Amino acid sequence: MTHTNKAAVSTNGIVTSPHYLASQAGLEILQQGGNAVDAAIAAAATLTVVYPHMNSLGGDNFWLIYNAKTQVLKGLNASGRAGKNATIEFYRSQGYNKIPSRGHLAANTVPGAISGWDLAHKYALKNIDNSLPWEQLFVSAISYAEKGFPVSQNQERWTQLSINDAERELFYLQRFSSFCQAFLKSDGKIYRTGETFKQPQLAKSLQAIASQGAAEFYQGEIARKIVTDLQANGGILTQQDFAEHTANWVEPISVNYRNYTAYNLPPNTQGIASLSILNILNNFDIRNLGEGTTDYYHLIVEATKKAFSDRDKYISDPDFVNVPLDWLLSSEHGKELAAQINLQQAASQVETLDPKGDTVWLGVVDKDGNAVSLIQSIYYEFGSGIVAGDTGIVLQNRGCFFSLDPQHVNCLQPKKRTFHTLNPAMLFHHDRPYLVYGTMGGEGQPQTQAAIATRIVDFGFNVEDAIFAPRWLQGRTWGAATNELKIEGRVSQEVIQGLSDRGHSIKVVEDYTDVMGHAGAILIESETNIKYGASDPRSDGAAVGY
Repeated sequence: MTHTNKAAVSTNGIVTSPHYLASQAGLEILQQGGNAVDAAIAAAATLTVVYPHMNSLGGDNFWLIYNAKTQVLKGLNASGRAGKNATIEFYRSQGYNKIPSRGHLAANTVPGAISGWDLAHKYALKNIDNSLPWEQLFVSAISYAEKGFPVSQNQERWTQLSINDAERELFYLQRFSSFCQAFLKSDGKIYRTGETFKQPQLAKSLQAIASQGAAEFYQGEIARKIVTDLQANGGILTQQDFAEHTANWVEPISVNYRNYTAYNLPPNTQGIASLSILNILNNFDIRNLGEGTTDYYHLIVEATKKAFSDRDKYISDPDFVNVPLDWLLSSEHGKELAAQINLQQAASQVETLDPKGDTVWLGVVDKDGNAVSLIQSIYYEFGSGIVAGDTGIVLQNRGCFFSLDPQHVNCLQPKKRTFHTLNPAMLFHHDRPYLVYGTMGGEGQPQTQAAIATRIVDFGFNVEDAIFAPRWLQGRTWGAATNELKIEGRVSQEVIQGLSDRGHSIKVVEDYTDVMGHAGAILIESETNIKYGASDPRSDGAAVGY
């Protein structure tokens, strides 16, 4: 992939997202006088259309929202809860020892995304100036669903990967007729890059939500159609599950990093892991190690292993389990974990890291300084593979991450929210947003956040260079049984050999591969109010300003 310019500079507003049409949709809202929340909803709604393999109206989202007028940062958890009939006993009685990854039984949690848009919009309407009407925010999304848009390289590639492999159930989505109808041509072939892709059923659903509000999705005809489809095919969600769903405001969590404050979202998200990495790195002179050196990569990978160990032990729905947040993010605990790191030897890690997590992250900062960091997902690419009824809506499979072991911290229970990889980030300086950032990529999210934060804070990179720089991913890929350290081939052979000598299992991957996620960031200079935005060359996105 060529190194293209995906940066924007503005004294007014900036939007960055992993698809250029979504970024433009958000920018149009800013230019029409809307605020950062309005623009984020417009971009997020458009992403459900133009990046349908990565997110959907049938997914979840999480928000960080900074109100420049009140100088308050709020967190919003719009993840869905398991249905009232979602029990370990039910799945066991069906002969399962784990929840299916695809199909109607994988769609066992209520989609929360639209409730997030709704609650955020109502908050902005009341508390942030320049809010636009709800219906106005869906104009671009409806237009692209109805009239079509050019298929991206990313959509073509992931559609191809998702079909034809009958030996591996995860990659055989054409067994679902609703998937074929929505995402394949009438002859069963995929849409190629640049071909026009239309979603008329999704357009109608978007129009109904735009005109009638979020209630249409949770208590109206859309909810009825989704539940009817699920129950006709052995699914377990009910109309009551949809009607009772609510998104919730949550208190953001934070750690100090150098002279900055890093913010993220509390459990059920893995935000704690992203912050824990920084909390550990606080105990090292990372500048002295040098960016891009063997020491640099080794240290962050080892800090990641420590953070993930805590995460996997403790993180679940705080309504069901006690998560010792204060202790996990304390400077003392950061020191303890840092002391366990051997700077010359990789720690072996028994727990394999989940390779999945297809997601979109977007960021917006408006002319008044209001800021949004928003992440939205359906978990696997194309989620459960089920497009419900004639709604055009792909249902997520996030609930397949629940465990059917009743002793597991993330065991399935009715009305419980599962552990979520999603976690949007912000970095504050002098009590104001300095960096709005995030990425898709499951296990890669905390690792890429650490790469962006250290490169900007410790090494003075600009946002574009921080995102374009070589990345790594500690974890495993589809079908692999063990962890490995994937690293882009742009990293020097000397560094790769040095990491291998320290015990890392190395796999060199292509430059700018989207295995490393689609990151984005907006940096705000407080003195000048100039905003610098960047989008990842690994995506189809753009940072746009005015």
